[in-house]
Amino acid sequence: MNFNPLFLQKAAEGSTNVLSIITKGGPLSIGIVLVILAMSIVAAYIFFERFATIKRATQVDENFMNNIRMNVQSGNIQAAVALCKTQDSPVARMVEKGLMRIGKPLRDIDAAIENIGNLELFKLEKNLSTLASIAGIAPMVGFLGTVTGMIMAFYTMATAENVGPGELAGGIYQALVTTAFGLVVGILALAGYNFLVAMVDKAVFKMERSTTDFMDLLQEPS
Repeated sequence: MNFNPLFLQKAAEGSTNVLSIITKGGPLSIGIVLVILAMSIVAAYIFFERFATIKRATQVDENFMNNIRMNVQSGNIQAAVALCKTQDSPVARMVEKGLMRIGKPLRDIDAAIENIGNLELFKLEKNLSTLASIAGIAPMVGFLGTVTGMIMAFYTMATAENVGPGELAGGIYQALVTTAFGLVVGILALAGYNFLVAMVDKAVFKMERSTTDFMDLLQEPS
């Protein structure tokens, strides 16, 4: 693979230009950009950590419920419980709780499974509210930079005798850069949040389906 030196030079110049634009906005602009950058790092960490966790939660062996059915119908409840312990998933933990309650009224079994399901859902949704908050706060912080940047620009216009583009550049740079950066982080965080919520909904559907199958199993004539 051949690298084009001209392309690398342009990329380096582009990075330098972005940094110079940020620094021209002054300390306040740099501070706002650093705050948005910190939020972007937190958002990225939450997204990838939650993505891996939720994906694991939705990966259930297709034969899991069939094996549970065979063990329950044969009266081997301990084997069914042992099978649940080998699966690290919300469905397995819910079914295990139901197996441990066999012999009690179906209403009590269903309530116990529902309680475990609520705990598992809480685990899946961990930190999603933080990601949603970043999606809303990042653009607002960027807009704060817009307001302060325009204040700087108008203040310069009001106090300077000879106002030119150079005198106004700092405030305008701050207004544009912080707004763009905040919007980018907010849009990506919102997209990631909606994607993760869709994954959680898929996991909840699998949990509810498995719970229904298990309760139907307990009501089958022996």
